[in-house]
Amino acid sequence: MTEMQNNKPSIVQSVKTGLLIIIMIFIPETGYCQPDNKELAREILANKDFEVVYEKGLTILGTGFNAGTVYAETWIRDLNTFIIHSLLVTPQEDVREALLRFFRFQGFDGNMVDGYVEIPPDEQVDYYSRAVRYDMPGYAFHKNTVETDQETSLIQSIGKYIKATGDRAILEEEIHGMRVLDRMELMLTWLMNYRYNKQYGLIWGATTADWGDVHPNHPWGVKLDETAGPAIDIYDNAMFLIALDDFLKLHDDPEVIARWKDTYDQVKANTRKHLWDIENQKFIPHLYLSCPQFKDIDENRIYYHGGTAVAIQAGLLESDEILTSIHKMRENVKDAGATSIGLTMYPAYPEGAFMNKGMGPYQYQNGGDWTWFGARMITALVRHGFVLEAYEDLQPMVRRVVQNDGFYEWYTIDGEPKGAGVFRGSAGVLLEAIDALRAWAEEKQ
Repeated sequence: MTEMQNNKPSIVQSVKTGLLIIIMIFIPETGYCQPDNKELAREILANKDFEVVYEKGLTILGTGFNAGTVYAETWIRDLNTFIIHSLLVTPQEDVREALLRFFRFQGFDGNMVDGYVEIPPDEQVDYYSRAVRYDMPGYAFHKNTVETDQETSLIQSIGKYIKATGDRAILEEEIHGMRVLDRMELMLTWLMNYRYNKQYGLIWGATTADWGDVHPNHPWGVKLDETAGPAIDIYDNAMFLIALDDFLKLHDDPEVIARWKDTYDQVKANTRKHLWDIENQKFIPHLYLSCPQFKDIDENRIYYHGGTAVAIQAGLLESDEILTSIHKMRENVKDAGATSIGLTMYPAYPEGAFMNKGMGPYQYQNGGDWTWFGARMITALVRHGFVLEAYEDLQPMVRRVVQNDGFYEWYTIDGEPKGAGVFRGSAGVLLEAIDALRAWAEEKQ
């Protein structure tokens, strides 16, 4: 998508007036305080804001698959983040068809589009941003060639759909004479053929701000042209690893599994080797394959929140590194005066770093505050046992949905809502985070 953001939570806090204060237990071996599990579990299950947000989220997810109120398209990077909960409120066959339609737009070489949109017969198609196919009348499609997450997002979406429904028959559906499962492998092959750097053993995309899809050297910045410097980053490779893992779980051919398992192992090892800064306990922003795009910026000062969250989802960090990561994120939120760990990065790229006028400091993807990625960190924290941190850091994200009566696309560091007033990706990841906390709480009761 191409439209164009406090206080550090205390370890012991009262989340709402009248709620119970979390009881802390000191663990002598670690010097670390942990909450009393049952007390925290009761507080999570009694959280009224969770109930409000969950109901609102399911309501908007039941009204369509497009990204939000300012986006007509069904985008795969968005659908991937709300497909699980769409299945709760949308007929399964509709979700299935939304996924299969992506494969009908797949390129002959295997690449996948960003998204598609239904268009009236008499509408003029903007060929800069959209194209049409003769065999898909009534639809236009778009591919942002700057980003490298379309293929991986669709593979992840198929994995989530099958896990939720058990419908493995979708893998055998034939699209233009080829099974969906084979088209999924074709997407992986495209990434290895056209976005894989042999020197580092990692995939690349254009230079962007963390997980963003806007490069710095064009007023719009969504096409991989001669001005878009190629670079390797953590987000693209973490998404690749998650997709590879999903694909391996769906296939049953030992030869295919062995081939892609080898790729998975190499990419995982190379991600740690080339992108993880051991000394500073963070991921470097970019590994450039040509001239650096930000020559006058000490770029490694910048901490990428979104890419780090997805890296944790991909299993790239150990427990101590995850704890360090959340502490760094909290410090960044405090220093920026931001609202939540959805803060895309800190510090932001300075004024003028991006030609796109919507990418000023702490605007949009350049340091805006996105629940769409912040809530992924919450789910990752719960899965790794950092439940108190997850619960504390989810509060501002939930609270602003209630206060603003909506799932906004992003927020300024001052907490002002921006972008789409209904952004389904924000709803999807918030509901997933709430599910993770509630599942933990129910287990501890």
